[in-house]
Amino acid sequence: MTIGVIGGSGIYEALPLENVEKRHVDTPFGDPSHELTLGELAGEEVAFLPRHGPDHQHTPTNAPYKANIYALKSVGVDRVVSTNAVGSLREDLPPRSLLVPTQIVDRTSRREHTFFGDGMVVHMGFADPYDPAMVEHLAGAAERADVDVESGGTYVCIEGPQYSTRAESEFYRDQGWDVVGMTAIPEAKLAREAELAYATVTGVTDYDVWKTDSEVTLDEVLENADANQESINAIIEEAVRSMPDDFESDAWSALEGTVNTPSDAIPADTRERVDLLAGQYLD
Repeated sequence: MTIGVIGGSGIYEALPLENVEKRHVDTPFGDPSHELTLGELAGEEVAFLPRHGPDHQHTPTNAPYKANIYALKSVGVDRVVSTNAVGSLREDLPPRSLLVPTQIVDRTSRREHTFFGDGMVVHMGFADPYDPAMVEHLAGAAERADVDVESGGTYVCIEGPQYSTRAESEFYRDQGWDVVGMTAIPEAKLAREAELAYATVTGVTDYDVWKTDSEVTLDEVLENADANQESINAIIEEAVRSMPDDFESDAWSALEGTVNTPSDAIPADTRERVDLLAGQYLD
């Protein structure tokens, strides 16, 4: 199987991939954000996709999340490492820190969160939004790569593209959440529906706006994101190189028992559209 990587172009440019090819993938959910970059690293197949497109042309709200996840699934991806730039909600998690979160709070309001619908109802469990096995593997990879990473914590996903108001930022802190970003949702939900083992490495770029002396700027975010890139690349490379042959994930059977609509009541065009994702559960 194949390991998917979702992030910025600096990742795949830094990975020592062999046998590299570019592949455009058509999906029932439109075009992905870009063509896939496929290659091999340490005997593992890797598929890379830039979430926002090659020139960062997709906003956090309108990025083609469904097409991206579907495209990765279609080339055999079963594990996904994503990366996110985030703001810190904690004094002790300063810019240029890294966090592998285990929980998400969804504060978005304008995004499509499911592949299903159109005559097919699926109720998916999502108690642990980041795959525990992948979280553990990423944390171990960071340790082996000698990169400081905190494992655990909550990512609150906001709509964007504007940053938080000061009142919102203070509210998120009062809840005990750890980082704030704009791209975890619906990507994590769709990855679960696609039965992919999904986890992320977040790179802190700012203190959001809860600090009285803090005002988030794009220059600050980009500068700190660039500074985080080397460490994130090291974690991803080690995660690929050290991926165990016997890796197992509960996500690989996440759709089992979740389809609430009888198979014979699901419209034919809906069945066709989701066959790659759920076909084995509709026979």
